[in-house]
Order: sequence, then C-alpha cells, then structure tokens
Amino acid sequence: MQGSRYATHLTVVWRQFAHKGYSAFASLHKVICIGVLSVATLSVAAKAHAESNATPSKAPLERTLGETDGGSLSEVTVSASMAPLSQLQSARIVSVLTRQDIEQAAAQSVNDLLKLVAGVDVRQRGGFGIQTDISIDGGTFDQVTLLLNGIDIGNPQTGHLSADFPVSISDIERIEVLEGAASRIYGGQSFGGAINIVTKHEKEQNIELAGKGGSFGTAETEARVSLATGKFSNRLSGGGGRSDGGTLNSSWKKGQLYYQGDFEDDALRFDWQFGFSKKSYGANTFYSANYPDQYERNQRLMTSVSAETKGRFHFTLQVFWNRSWDNFELIHNSTFGENFHRTDVYGLKAGGHMDWKLGKTAVSALFRHENILSTNLGCKPQQEGSFYAWSDNRSTVSFSLEHNILLRRWTVSAGLMASMTSSIDHRFRFYPGIDVAYRPSSSWKLLFSYNKGFRLPTFTELYYKSPTHEGNRDLKPEHNHSLSLGAEYRRSGAEASAKGFYHRGTQMIDWVMYSADDIFHTASFDLDNVGVQVQGKLLPAELLGRDTWVRSFSMGYTFIHQTKHDAEGVVKSNVAMEYLRHKVVANLSHRVVSRLSMSWDFRWQERVGSYLSDGELHPYRPYAMLDAKLQWVPKVLDSEFQVSEVFVQATNLTNRRYYDLGSVPQPGICVMAGARVKLGLKTTK
Repeated sequence: MQGSRYATHLTVVWRQFAHKGYSAFASLHKVICIGVLSVATLSVAAKAHAESNATPSKAPLERTLGETDGGSLSEVTVSASMAPLSQLQSARIVSVLTRQDIEQAAAQSVNDLLKLVAGVDVRQRGGFGIQTDISIDGGTFDQVTLLLNGIDIGNPQTGHLSADFPVSISDIERIEVLEGAASRIYGGQSFGGAINIVTKHEKEQNIELAGKGGSFGTAETEARVSLATGKFSNRLSGGGGRSDGGTLNSSWKKGQLYYQGDFEDDALRFDWQFGFSKKSYGANTFYSANYPDQYERNQRLMTSVSAETKGRFHFTLQVFWNRSWDNFELIHNSTFGENFHRTDVYGLKAGGHMDWKLGKTAVSALFRHENILSTNLGCKPQQEGSFYAWSDNRSTVSFSLEHNILLRRWTVSAGLMASMTSSIDHRFRFYPGIDVAYRPSSSWKLLFSYNKGFRLPTFTELYYKSPTHEGNRDLKPEHNHSLSLGAEYRRSGAEASAKGFYHRGTQMIDWVMYSADDIFHTASFDLDNVGVQVQGKLLPAELLGRDTWVRSFSMGYTFIHQTKHDAEGVVKSNVAMEYLRHKVVANLSHRVVSRLSMSWDFRWQERVGSYLSDGELHPYRPYAMLDAKLQWVPKVLDSEFQVSEVFVQATNLTNRRYYDLGSVPQPGICVMAGARVKLGLKTTK
C-alpha cells in the first residue's frame, strides 16, 4: 500500500506532478504521499511541472544534500515554508491524508476525514458534517486557517461556517494539516495551524456518477465531468442529498457545485475555481439548550484565479472573492431571535520565490478586505428601510519575507510578517518565525520550531446579541507564541514521529458563563496549551518484501494540558477551555479476498469541560468510536464503462450515544451503501 494513513507522514512528499523520470512513483520503491501547503506560490496545488524546472540545475547546497542523503529525494518538496523545500530540507511536519486514505475511510463528509488525524479536534453539532468546528492542538475553531487549493475560505462572521466546503469527498486528492502558528506563511489568521483541501487534478475525459443511501432516510448523489483539450483542462462536479438526521430536529438538505480549470504552457500557468454550496438543517439546541427548535440555512459562493510564471524567479499572483449568507432561526418558522447575515471577503496576494547561492528566498504581499451586512452584527447603522440594519468592515495589509539556509545536515528557515489591520489602528505589527532541522542520518530528523501568530475577533464575537449570547466589541486580537520540538524516523516499511509543543496564548477569546443562570459572554484571558504527540505506522509488505494480508497499521496519540492565567471564576466555557485532553486514533487496512478489502478506523477521546442539560452541568464523558468500510474495487478494463467502486460502510458500529459539543446528541450507528461508475476512460494525448 502506497502512502501513509491517518498519521503524520514521514514519507517522501510530492509537491506537484512533473514530466520527469523521477516522477514515476513505482520506480522509486518508496512510500509516497502527495502533499503540500504551498500558499507561498499561491497557485492551485498539484501543478504540472516540478520545482527543478525553475533553474537549469540544482543549487550547489541542494545538490550536495541530495548526493549525500538520498539522491532523488532532494527533488521532491514539502510544505511549511514560503519557498518550496525538499523533504530532506524541510524543518516542519505536515500530516497528509492521501487519496487512498480518503477512499478507504468510512467517512460521511469531508469533516469526518479530519477526525482521523491525531492532532485535530472535530466537534460536530449536526451529524453528516452539517455543522462542524475544527481546531488543532487544543486551540479553537476560529484559530485555524482553512484553505481550498491554497485559497483561504475562512468566514469572518464565525468559524462555525468556515468548514462549509463546496466539494464532496470524491472531489479531493488529499488533505494537508500543518500544526502550530504559521502567520508568516499563511497570513495573520493562521493562529494555530492550517488545513488545505486539495482537489483532484486529473487530465482525463470522462463522466463519473455516484450514489449512496442508508440509515435515517439518507440519500446522496453526485456527478463529475472532466474535459482536457490541448493546454486547457476543466473539471465540473455537483451533488446533493437529504436525511432525517438520526436525532430530534436534525433533518437536512444540501447541495454543492464546483468547477476547476487550468491552462499551462512552458512559461506560465493559470488556475481558476468556482464553488457554491447550499444547505438547510434542523439545529436542535445548537447554541442553547433552552431552544430545541432552532433552524439554520447557509449558502456559500467562492471564486479565485491564480497565476504563476516559470523560470529562475517564480512570480505568483492570486485574486479571490468569497461570499456567504446565513439565516438563523432561534425558533423555527418564528421571527423571534431570527438573524440574517451576508459576509464578503476579497483580496489580492502577490509574491514569488527564487534560488540563489545563499539558499532560497521568498516574498509576498497581501491585501484582504472583510465586510458584513447583518440584522444583528456590526457597529455601523444602515440607511432606514434597508433589509440589513448593521454593517462593519476591516482591511488587512501584510508583507512577508523568508530566507532558507540549506546545509549538508542543517536547514534554517527564518521569516517575518508585518501586518496592519484597519479595525485596530494603522500600525504594523511583526510576527517572526524560525524552523530548524538537523539530520544526523538519512533515517532521522530532529526539529525545532518557533512561530508567532495572531487572530482578529470574528464579527459574532464582537457584536452578537440574543437571549442566550452577548458579544463584546472591546475584544482585542489574540496572540500566540508557538514552540515545537520533535523527531522523525523513517525506513522502508516503518515510520514514527514524536513531538512536544507549547502554545502561549494571550487575550484568548471564549464564550463563558460566570454563574449557573448566566448567559454566554465573550471574554478574553491568557491561556497556555502544552502537549505531546506520538505516531507510528507499519507497512508489512515493504518490511517483508512480499504481498501481505495486512496492508497497513497505524496509531497516534495526543495529550494536552491547559493552564488559565487569571483568577476570575468561570462556571462554563463553550470554546477555548473545552479541549481534548486525550485522543487516540488507530487504523487497520487489510485484504479480505481478491479485490475486496476492509478498513477499520478507531478513535478514543476524553474532553475537558461540561454541557448544560435540564438546567444542570454534566461533564463530557470519554467515548470510543469504531467505523468500518468494506470496499470492492474492480480491475481497470479497457472499456468506456467502468464500475469504479462498490462499498458498504458503517460509522459508530457500537451505537454509542455521545456529545461532541453542548447538549447536542449525535447519531447512533449509521450504515450506508453505494457505488461509483465512470464513462469514457480514455485520456487526452
């Protein structure tokens, strides 16, 4: 089995496909995963030419490193820096879920896939990924930058809506996770890390149809068309579904449409994408246990265009626009407590990177504007008679510089971001970072990292007011000092990693209650997270040099301890202080017979905090979850009609009743069955 599964990957990581001999994965006889969070280049991931095309030959330092520590390994690049660096040179860890991982997982949504990463906390309100809060290393859901093909799709209204991806699981090539502050690379909002969803980039001509259905009256269908003509390629996908939800007032309907295209010649590459999603769902006690009949409707539209030149200096340009609509009903079909919001985010980012005698240097400049129109949020009243009564907006300008020193056994990657936001003042503030790697041998790597990050309060945290919540317009930006110390080991068929981290947070924002009969208020305080993480993976076929029944086995564990640095008593936290103290993930993938395979995903977690039910606080109880997927993948035939996959999957096999967030009950066992077919498999020459 190629690639690593649900673990921090210590494998060779391909940043992009290349028309080179070393691009033939099978010829390397290595474990390969395809992953990069290369926001510095600002173009859609999985580009068509390898970084070696940037110059006629490798720089002297890179050539020396490659010849000493593995030759062709120096040709492939990993993320976590503005300038592309090879796997041997990189000084940070990136966790990657490959396409094979995704296809084998018993996941009902994109958000379900992230539950299988040891350092990621996924808190569901609605099942089936209807509304999900995603955080990293004990942080909050507003502290993570979410990207689609390198485009920031975060929602400044609230992070509750950031994970409304306009793509389905089958659209995805890979998912990449970078843990720890990364403001100098991804911008100010990358307070606790970044998650990049990279879509498939196949230059094929085919039509793909899929459908699945099962428990709780759930049914979903989707279709995908891929066309390639000369230097152009285009992919269009769409789908939708409905379900009764599995719990009281949790039925949902949803649909999405996604288009991606690109053009490439010897000197230039263009990428463009458009996405739209729409859903409506019962929001049983989502935001307050006192109102079980809540309801919500969301829509999202996102579009972007990216360009990159080729040559000695790679110049990159990115233009993006995201719009979202949100309609929340505190009581379904009632105007009491009802809110409407429209949020727009647009911006421009330009930069580039180059190799020279002293290493690799990258620069970038970003302009980002955020605007909200709302019946509830904002500080600027609208004209009388306007549908939206309030508004607010803010602009951010930032400049980033990074230089990478590459030696035989050492990598030093240092950078600085200067950022100014109109809603604070007109002063630039500086956010430095440095990553260091030492390679005592070809199998071992020791890593140290320090980075500083910040996050602006969301419009909801600043202004929201309802019978159950009250914002605070005096909130200041959060700041984070993130340190990490780790080690990686890799050999053919076995890999492991361990790290310790310390995140010192100041002015951390949370929704809290100060007494048992209080409502939730936004407040800020200093909060530190300290943790350790260990992961490992075995590939028996590589270890033994022959085919085996077990394809892969992996495990991961994360422990976090949190310290609050003030004496003010809080009866109930709703965000920052409800973190996962323990999380264990494990996966076993094995053959059943012939082309029939089975995959088992297990996780156990214990959360700090409590939820309100019947007017009383109840501590979150630890729970274990077991999911499984039985999958038949037929042999690829030279035919214009091909069954790609037939599967049966089950989540929550033990039918465990549990709570991820608040008093919102999660569905019991859910069994789904489905199939996927392709028509017209011939690719364009």
